[in-house]
Amino acid sequence: MRRPAFLFPTALLLALGACLGAAGCSTYRSDLDRARAHYDKNEYEQALALFRVLEPDVDSFSAGEQAQYAYSRGMTDYRLASLVPPGASVTDPKQGFRSNARHWLAVSRAIEKESPGGLSADEKQRLEEALLDLNKDVYGGGDSGADAATPKDAALKGAAPTTGAPAKDAPSKAEIPPD
Repeated sequence: MRRPAFLFPTALLLALGACLGAAGCSTYRSDLDRARAHYDKNEYEQALALFRVLEPDVDSFSAGEQAQYAYSRGMTDYRLASLVPPGASVTDPKQGFRSNARHWLAVSRAIEKESPGGLSADEKQRLEEALLDLNKDVYGGGDSGADAATPKDAALKGAAPTTGAPAKDAPSKAEIPPD
């Protein structure tokens, strides 16, 4: 019995597509491994360059790999922020790195919460410690080591978080009637 001629090229194209797809994912994974190796060797600039190249393809990773990517990207920005002196101009590179670090670490935490197993216990602990420090930039305290005023801390103290702006519902001094 003779097979139709169109089956052979179709099967060949499907096999070739599967190989290329697997090779693409393998390349992304190897790039992630290389970026993490640079991070482990304190070569943060090289690591960040690879992470930025990988960013458009993060959706090709499994949930665990996405958590690893976001964690490593966030920690790279966090480490770079500690190495850069504050800027004297309009833009502050240190704050840029800290803002990016906070974003990526929060993404990592969210992915890990949804699909546990991508991060080790040590990585989770470092993530939480770094986020606690980075949240001071947003909720008050900066990175100067002042008392943390995160929403959780403020609720425990019975106060509103210090953001530099008055609370919306708080009356101004002009609205408080005299006794």
